[in-house]
Amino acid sequence: MPIDVGPVYEGERIRSNQMYVELGGPKIEKHFELVKVRNAKEIEDGKVVLHGPDLKDMEEGSRHPIGILVEVAGKELEEDLEAVFERRIHEFTNFINGVMHLNQRYTNWMRISKTAIEKGFNSFDMMGTILIRLFKAELPIIEKCQVTFYTNTKDIEKPYKIALDAYNKRDERARGLHDSDVDMFYGCVLCQSFAPTHVCCITPDRMSLCGSINWFDARAASKVDPKGPLFEIPPKECINELAGEYVGINETMKKRSLGDIERIYLYSGMEYPHTSCGCFEAIDFFIPEVNGHGIIDRNANSIAINGLAFSAMANSTGGGRQLAGFNGISLQYISSPKFQLYDAVQVGLERGIDLVVWMNSGLKERLKEFIPKDIIDKIATENEITDINNLKNWLKENDHPITKTWVDVEEVEEEIEEYEEKGAMIPMGTQTMSLPGVGGIGGFKIILKNCKIHADTIIIKKIDSKKKKSK
Repeated sequence: MPIDVGPVYEGERIRSNQMYVELGGPKIEKHFELVKVRNAKEIEDGKVVLHGPDLKDMEEGSRHPIGILVEVAGKELEEDLEAVFERRIHEFTNFINGVMHLNQRYTNWMRISKTAIEKGFNSFDMMGTILIRLFKAELPIIEKCQVTFYTNTKDIEKPYKIALDAYNKRDERARGLHDSDVDMFYGCVLCQSFAPTHVCCITPDRMSLCGSINWFDARAASKVDPKGPLFEIPPKECINELAGEYVGINETMKKRSLGDIERIYLYSGMEYPHTSCGCFEAIDFFIPEVNGHGIIDRNANSIAINGLAFSAMANSTGGGRQLAGFNGISLQYISSPKFQLYDAVQVGLERGIDLVVWMNSGLKERLKEFIPKDIIDKIATENEITDINNLKNWLKENDHPITKTWVDVEEVEEEIEEYEEKGAMIPMGTQTMSLPGVGGIGGFKIILKNCKIHADTIIIKKIDSKKKKSK
């Protein structure tokens, strides 16, 4: 091979000015990666097939579809392992010097650098050969391996549909199991090359952020490769059932994040939230102006209601950070009964989905069969509301459950005055104050949870941007 291959190159970033060609990604409609277990007689070991233009035939700076089908065979292989092997495409492709791979499933995104092309890495046959060798070397239970690439819009149509059907089948199976039904959780550190402090906790109600590994997949992977990137997490004592806090998970997070993360709530995006890597399918973000949450997925064609694009929020959300109000999530988690349940109960709601006030239209359409009928029409999209200042009125008009959590400024001021007269400590369970923004544009809320405040006087003044002229 004309280029080096090894774990040392994981995490390599290829910027647009360094890129020779881009494969898949947000600007290409259809792309995928899929692993299928086959009968040994159905595939040819070591074979690489290409449908579409090869790397050497692509123009510099161009973008193309990419479909990667890896077919494997072996006596000990079973269908449950497909998703686990599939996620290893991300790892193994990043072993190649001059190749960057992000995401998974139908959101995969690759860049090949100019330097790699100049060195002679100009064929998918080389890439396929590398993948085959790594799969067989790292996972000895694979006896035969064949790789097929699709790089044009015509040939990718049929395998793309097959891939989507396979993903849906896996997800449907996982929906029937819940955290209370099992006595073992799992962890994944495949993304630590990009997010060193991130540890993905996988439970029946909370699959991997990338959306590609559910509880069944993680269980199978930990048995086949006990020393691999997926491992068991004994939950041990449950500290807080509503929040989804477990002794075993906290211990694992602290150990695997090198002490950076000590505590997480599985079912909260606001208090001790789960860390985010960079491969998450969507971002759940807090909207303080209405005390609700918005969700945008990486396929969104428009900016979110808060004025930010997915890419802008992803830069702040990812990297293994524990950032309240910005959480990378899988789409499957949105349909879970545990979705941000702790946050919902804290503001007087019964379901996490009742916190959601905005979604991009493509995501809402995709999830419509999993969103309760009594709330789906009350969730705004960019087709109804594009201005955050108008969102509050829209939610009122549509009687969204979040409106029950709002506290008027006048009510808060009356409570403050009453306690001020008594000179008493102010017990604050959850108080929300809506305050106008500077110059009358936008606004913000101050939310105080589980705290006590004692002050001689609280003064809230309107800021006048017009300076008085001296006479």
